[in-house]
Amino acid sequence: MLRSMFAGVSGLRGHQAMMDVIGNNISNVNTAGYKGGQVIFQDLLSQVLRGAGAPDATNGLGGTNPSQVGLGVRLGSVITSFSQGASQLTGRATDLSILGDGFFVLKNGGQTLYTRLGAFDFDTDGRLVTADGAITQGWLAANGVINTNAPVTDLQMPLGQTMPPVQTTSLSIGGNIPADAAVGTAITTSITTYDANGKAVPFTFTFTKTAADTWSVGLTAPDAGGTPQTIPGFPQVLTFNPTTGLPTAGLTAVTLNAALNTLLGTNFTAGTIAIDLGSAGDPDALLQFAGSNSMAALTQDGAAIGFLRSFSIGSDGVVTGVFSNGRTQPIGQIALATFTNPAGLEKSGSSSYTQSVNSGLPSVGSAGGGGRGTLSGGTLEMSNVDLAQEFTNLIVAQRGFQANSRVITSSDELLQDLVNLKR
Repeated sequence: MLRSMFAGVSGLRGHQAMMDVIGNNISNVNTAGYKGGQVIFQDLLSQVLRGAGAPDATNGLGGTNPSQVGLGVRLGSVITSFSQGASQLTGRATDLSILGDGFFVLKNGGQTLYTRLGAFDFDTDGRLVTADGAITQGWLAANGVINTNAPVTDLQMPLGQTMPPVQTTSLSIGGNIPADAAVGTAITTSITTYDANGKAVPFTFTFTKTAADTWSVGLTAPDAGGTPQTIPGFPQVLTFNPTTGLPTAGLTAVTLNAALNTLLGTNFTAGTIAIDLGSAGDPDALLQFAGSNSMAALTQDGAAIGFLRSFSIGSDGVVTGVFSNGRTQPIGQIALATFTNPAGLEKSGSSSYTQSVNSGLPSVGSAGGGGRGTLSGGTLEMSNVDLAQEFTNLIVAQRGFQANSRVITSSDELLQDLVNLKR
């Protein structure tokens, strides 16, 4: 009877622990990034009343099974389920959810943490941090190049950081120049180029029709006083094939040298600016057909100095900065870590985990590679707790607790009857 009473006590303790786990799951049903736990029970050691007996062929006896009485139940383990939680749209650029395996890597003082909760924000130094101030880890770009083989570091993206100016090395002209224009017709188009210091230099092309299918192309730019100056090497003659409408030859590139800098008061480094007129099949090619004029200078590859204004985060974790000069450039990449046994991680609060001796070493790399999941911007991964399952488990735990309490009550009544035998 005492044995059954103590077995009932162990059952109460076990089902109380089960209630604790279920209660914790239900309380975190709306906690972003939370992963639910599940209780696994194991029986305690059993008392052997009679050992097993081997068959005795000589005496014609068969084998006998052992007779054992269990001593109760114990909590075997509380397993964390890392099944995927639903994604909730937040609209915040710094909110991220992981679609697949992996954890964000955080630094909190000297401690490395791992989390599925991607609710990040910026601190005063431009570092991407959690609500508790843990710093998100990743790789910073050097001139737009990210080395994911380097050690991870604090991910810092201060608004206002600069992008050096880029000198123009090519430009394009496209559209239609009217083939039925009268001789002497002049059509102009302008585009802003940039020297090595990011100074804006407006180039003006003037197409003057000199004969059928023939145009004289002039190029001017203002000097330091604002007076237009003819660029050396221009005007040039441009002829068109009347059948295809394409130029029979291109324009010679603009030569950048000290003489041009003296002429314009600029600081172009030595080189050229190629002039791209397109080719057959190119929708932006320069053509000559009868009709309206749509000829224009379309693009150039230079830029003034730029200041970081905003950013976006791709599915691979690459943070792309949008600068005031209209250009974009990678400025960093968020790192993810995977573990051989994620269930072996130890919970450290705030939806974070720490590495344990049974979790395995972290495999840190970029999202989408090495078995790691991809990122979804503007969303958070919600709790993976299934309320229907938890309420069912709650009933099971309550019934288990109640049944074990009845075992104790019944054992107590039997002991009472035993005591009353002497009366």
